[in-house]
Amino acid sequence: MTGTTVDLGPQTRIVARLARDIDERRLADPTPCPDLAVRNLLGHLTGLAVAFRDAARKELGATTDTDPAATVPDIGPDWRTALATALDDLAAAWRDPAAWTGTTRAGGVTLPGGVAAAVVADELVVHGWDVARATGLPYAPDPAALDLAHGFLSAAADAADQGEGPFGPIVEVPAGAPLLDRVIGLSGRDPRWTPAR
Repeated sequence: MTGTTVDLGPQTRIVARLARDIDERRLADPTPCPDLAVRNLLGHLTGLAVAFRDAARKELGATTDTDPAATVPDIGPDWRTALATALDDLAAAWRDPAAWTGTTRAGGVTLPGGVAAAVVADELVVHGWDVARATGLPYAPDPAALDLAHGFLSAAADAADQGEGPFGPIVEVPAGAPLLDRVIGLSGRDPRWTPAR
């Protein structure tokens, strides 16, 4: 997927900052992810950070073999610290160039290391947008992670049926739309989504 490595640290710090700034009263609010409230999305982010940390380290087992759709994730009492720690560990694991080589596994799927890195960049960028949009917090993703996410989603859409992305039907956006809006559209979300009030 990529011939060079990308430091995911700037994007993981952005997501951790979002989590830090969430008003506890927003945890039950809806998100652009159907059937997931803010608290469930934060639980998903914590779980995927651990799974992709282990995928980077090639420590394959329960964390890398579990289908993320098998359960509805949730947060624990110390969720801000748990998420921040998992995100820091994730970024550190992907700084090792060996993480980007060979094959690994995440979500029970075996894939090349570079593709796994692109998948986690996509998860961090898109779910960062999900959290920000659901809670009304400002959001600007890391440009390098955004580019990696766009490359992954574009390649997946090109390989799929017309109008389909890896996460469902693509939402068309204007040709001159900002890159973040194009990534969000490729992920099957409407960049104009706002929570119903």
